[in-house]
Formats: sequence, structure tokens, C-alpha cells
Amino acid sequence: MSAQAPQSAPDPEADAPAAEVTATEADQPAQEPWAARRDLDAHTPKSMDLRFRGTNHGVTAQQVIGDIITGGKTEYHYNLAGYGGFGGGQVSGEIPEQALERLAGDFVSEGTPFAELLDRLREERVIVLTGDPFTGRRTAALMLLRRLGATPVRALDREVAPGDLSQRLSSADGAVGHVLCDLDISREQPLREAHLLALRGRMRELQAYLVITAGHSPYVEDTVELAAWHPPEPATVLASLLPKRTDETEAQRLLALPAVAEFLSHERQIREVVHYVTVLAQADEDRIKQYSLDALEEQVQEWFEEAETPVQLREKAFLIALAAFDKGPYALTAELSDVLYAALRSTGDEGYQKPIPVFGTHIGKRIQKARAKLYPDREMTEWGPVTQVKAAFHDERVAPVVLREVWTGHPAARPALIKWLDGLSVDGRPFVRTRAAATVAVLAYTDLPSTMALIVERWAGARESRRQLTAVSALALAHRIGAPNIPRIVDAWSTATQDPKRCWVAVRALGLIGPERPTEALAALRDQARHQHDKQLKQPRPGGGDQQVAAELPQSVALLLLSSAAEPVLSALLAALDGHLSSRMLALDGFLTACERPDPAACPPLLGQAARSSLAAERIARLLRVALNDRTANERAENVLRSWIRAADSELETERTLSALLPAIVVDPRDLARLSHLLDTVQGLDGQPRPVVADRMLTALARPRAHA
Repeated sequence: MSAQAPQSAPDPEADAPAAEVTATEADQPAQEPWAARRDLDAHTPKSMDLRFRGTNHGVTAQQVIGDIITGGKTEYHYNLAGYGGFGGGQVSGEIPEQALERLAGDFVSEGTPFAELLDRLREERVIVLTGDPFTGRRTAALMLLRRLGATPVRALDREVAPGDLSQRLSSADGAVGHVLCDLDISREQPLREAHLLALRGRMRELQAYLVITAGHSPYVEDTVELAAWHPPEPATVLASLLPKRTDETEAQRLLALPAVAEFLSHERQIREVVHYVTVLAQADEDRIKQYSLDALEEQVQEWFEEAETPVQLREKAFLIALAAFDKGPYALTAELSDVLYAALRSTGDEGYQKPIPVFGTHIGKRIQKARAKLYPDREMTEWGPVTQVKAAFHDERVAPVVLREVWTGHPAARPALIKWLDGLSVDGRPFVRTRAAATVAVLAYTDLPSTMALIVERWAGARESRRQLTAVSALALAHRIGAPNIPRIVDAWSTATQDPKRCWVAVRALGLIGPERPTEALAALRDQARHQHDKQLKQPRPGGGDQQVAAELPQSVALLLLSSAAEPVLSALLAALDGHLSSRMLALDGFLTACERPDPAACPPLLGQAARSSLAAERIARLLRVALNDRTANERAENVLRSWIRAADSELETERTLSALLPAIVVDPRDLARLSHLLDTVQGLDGQPRPVVADRMLTALARPRAHA
């Protein structure tokens, strides 16, 4: 996903900071609608965009949030069969033999370094087993001791300092095996080679063995030879354990289910895989299908537990930022996550001024905790292609679930989140503003009343044009993912005659969401055009919000014309020509605005519609003829034809389409004379010679033809 789309002209909104709104920002002109739609297409998370385009190859925010119902979901806890049960604050004590037997029944060593680790433990008496969290390293430690026959096994208190550990070991309780899970290694209590040498001497004295498990830490002396644990593949665990819960034939049937393939397509922790075996063995296919989403929600809820959990506040802010900027540049995500972190820290105490640490969690640890990945990706910017390091969740379903969990599960975080989104909404980078809008869209799907009242309505009435534009994008994206009542809100705002700012937001939004409901969108635009016409007759005055609304109306009509709904929109515009004067003026103005939209690389967009559909070509010709014969639109219509002729001089497909279209405009001799004169007098751009294609078109126009 690109973080900056190519732009045909410098963006007037390019350099403002994210956090503060200045008078200059408030006075900036609104971004043109074409650029707004371009930014939505370029920067919207793909999970939203695929559904809107009708080519859904993945999951959408609607599917994820809609499929997870907090009140009725099954609660899954993963401290199963001891996989998460021997750590944390457990004090010293013997592990029951029955617990070891249960673990042995579910332990899979295939594809792991278990055999090599067993040889090392037998030889060295003490090993430090390191690996990522939730990879089964604690179970592996217990199984190493059991396989050596080092039982009974005594669990040691993790709070002991590495230097004091050898003094705590004794043979008084008859233990042969010792396990210390998640040793607290820190700057104040580093792990040194001398500690291990002392431990090995003590284990030889006791004729015992010790396995220490630890995460990755920079506070381990270089001379300490660690033992790395790598878990078995999830598919291997399923294939090994499921036949023990059922027969071989049933196991093969269950493993062939599409839901199992979907489950395995995402990164999985061993604890989730082991529990999935139990779910599969129950053969409840509905529960089997739902488990993947249930496990995802359990993970997200675990991330946002109280601050004492391993995921600290700064990393929780990063998780939220990553949910908003999934598949965006890592540096940008980290930058803006610290802005959110500052807001979260001051929640409940706005005077909190303790500085943010400049250097925090190592990037690799941060990404691993978030179950995410880093990858290089080329993207186009207004300055040319660049390569950036992007960050993304392994499972793209995580992002909307994180946003929903924070918004609905932790309401105390709302003030900080809203403050953060307010800053993003006026950021100078289109990517940031679009992702802020996408975040609000997910919140609107989750909780429409609160999101409208706390965010969208404020943005719609703001002084800053960027904030209003982000409100437009939020409404459009909320509609894409199926948030309720968005068309009703937009239609109501489009007739808000006492609130020009909100009305302008709605008129712009109608152009973006209208392709799914062109008849209703055009009706709302015509109603507002009639209101503007009547108000101008009663109270003519320059400037003001109403003029901004009036200027936006034809832009939204043009957006609808240059969309998938082009044919019904053309038909509606033809019908509007015979209606009220305001409807006629809106139809011609919107049509010509669409005609004026260029495409430097191809046929002009509306002319391209004529090339693809004979019915569209017929309607475009009729509208062009009306515009050429209308006193208020004649000059613009002639300029449109001149620009199309110049485009046809360098693009063969444009020449073919325009050569077929021009004769359809001619109904009487006056039409023929007008077009012949235009072709005869058209000049090249910027003083260049007359386009030679004009002569070929004159010849084709002069051939005898039957007129309607």
C-alpha cells in the first residue's frame, strides 16, 4: 500500500504538523474531490477496499467486527495442560507427576531441536532455554527433565537473582529435576557465565539437572551459551495430537476441512493450536469455523489487560497505531504511536509532564509482541518511487478488532484516542488523514452514536478544511464496510440549510458514496441546488458557506459521472434538463465538470465512458449538444471539445472515440456549422500548430449521414 500517491500538482496541504492547528490551516482551500477520491483509493486499508470493489479475496472490517459478538462468544483461556501454567509468580514447589504425564501426552518434538537439547542437558546439567513467548518453551523444559528421568521436578521461584540461585538449591526435598521459568534478567540482574558455572557445580553435587527458560534479553553475558527453542509447526501438532483424541479416519476428515486450512494460514501460537485440537475432536463444525476469530479476540483482549501485564502502555499505544496504519511505514507508525502514548499517559492528569523516553523497546521485540512483521516495499510518491520498511500484522483481521476492543472495551481510553485522531485529521500527509478516517469508520461500525457525537459531527463543523475532509472520508469508508445509516445521515446533512459546513461535508460525501445509490444521491444534490437557487434569488450576496456548497454540487455530480454508475447518472441528467432551472444548471455544470477532467496517460475519462458503451456515447452526445446550444454553457462546452481534439492528436483510441461521437452531436445544419468551424479554428496547446487530426475529423463530419 502506498503511503503517498502520485500527484499531478503540488498538494496545498503538504507540510503542516500533526498536532497543532494554525490559522493558516483553517484558511486552506478544500482538497479537490478528485484528489480526495484518489487518496481514498490509494491509502484505504485493503480489507476495506476489497469489499467495496466487489473483489473480496480476504477479510473485511465488517466481517471481523460483525462476526465477533462480545456478549455471546465462548471464552477461551489458554493455560491448558500446563502450557501457560508454570510461570509468572509461582513459588517453589514440586510439580505433580500427573501434570507431567498430561504434558507428555500433548508434547510434540518433531521438527524441534529437542534431541540436541537433551544431549546438552545430559552433558552440561544446566541449560538456559530461550525462545519467543507462547512457543512451548516451558513445556519443553519440563519434558527435557522428564525424558532424562530427572524426577521429581521442582519449580523454582523466578524472583530470585541469578547470582543467588545456586545457594537456593538443595537436595532436602529429593528433587532431581529443577525448572525455573522466565528468569528475571535485567540491567540490575544480568545473567553471567559465572552464574552458570556455579549452578553446574551445584547440580553435579546434587546429581540433579536444571533448565532455565528466558526470553530474548540484551543482559546476558556474551560468553553464556544459550539453548534456542523453536516450536513444531502448527500443522505437525494438529496431525500428531488429533488422532489421539479421535480415530485416524475421523482425524483425516477433520484436518481436510477448509476451516482448518484457514486456521493454519495465520501465524499461530502453540497454546492456540493445542486447544484447537480439543475443538476439532468435538467435531462441531460451527465451533471449528468460529474458533479462528475467537482466538484472535482472546489475543487482543489479552494485549489490553491492566498495565501490570507484559504489554506496557507504550506498546499498547503502538498496537493501536499499528491497527490504524497497518501496512504503512514503520517509522511513521512508531512516530505517531508515541503521540498517542503521551495522550494516554496524561489521561486523568492533564498536568502529567514526565518526558517520553527517547529510546524504547527494540524494534524486533516490539514487532514480535505485536505478532506483526517488517518488510520492504516500493511505493510511489510525488517525488518518485522509494523503498520503505513497512509494518503489518501477520493476520490482517487483527487491526479492526484492536480498534473495536479499545473503543468499546476500554472507554477510559476514549479521550486520549479522540485527541490523537483530532491531530491525525489535520496532518499534512494524505496517508495519515485517510487512515484516521478509516479508523473512525471502524469505530462508527462498532458504535455509531458515540462516534458521530464525539468525532464525526465535530469534524464536519470544524474551521479546518482538512478536518472536514477527513469527516467526509470517514463517512465514505464507514459506508464501505457496512456501518448502519450512513446514507440517511448524509442525505439529512445535505439538506441542513442552517449548517453550511455540515451541508458541504454531505454534498462531498454524496459524490463518494453515491455510485451505490445514484438515483437517491442525485435527488439529494438537486434538492440542495434548488435551495441554493431560491436563496440566491431572495438574498443575493457574495461569499459565505452557501457559496462553497453551491460550488461543490457540480463536483459531486462529476464524481458520480466518472464512477461505475455512469450510465444511470447520464440518464438522470438528461431527464433533469427538462426540470427546474436549478436542476438543468446542475446537470450541465456537473456534466461539463466531468468532461473537463483530464487523464494525461489515456483517453479523457468521460470520453472513455463513450468508448466502452454505445448507450453512454449516445447520452454524452445529447448532453454535449444541449450544452453547445445553451447560452450559459456554450463556451465551456466548446473548450471541452477543443481539449478532446488536442488529446486525440496524440492518442489513437481518443481519436476513434471522438470521431464516432462528433457526428452524433449534429442534428441540424446549425450544429454542423458550429462543429465545422470549431474543427477548422482549433489551435494547438501553448502556440503549437493546429492539430492535424482536426482535418480528418472534418472530412468524416462532412460525409453524408442520416440524422435523427
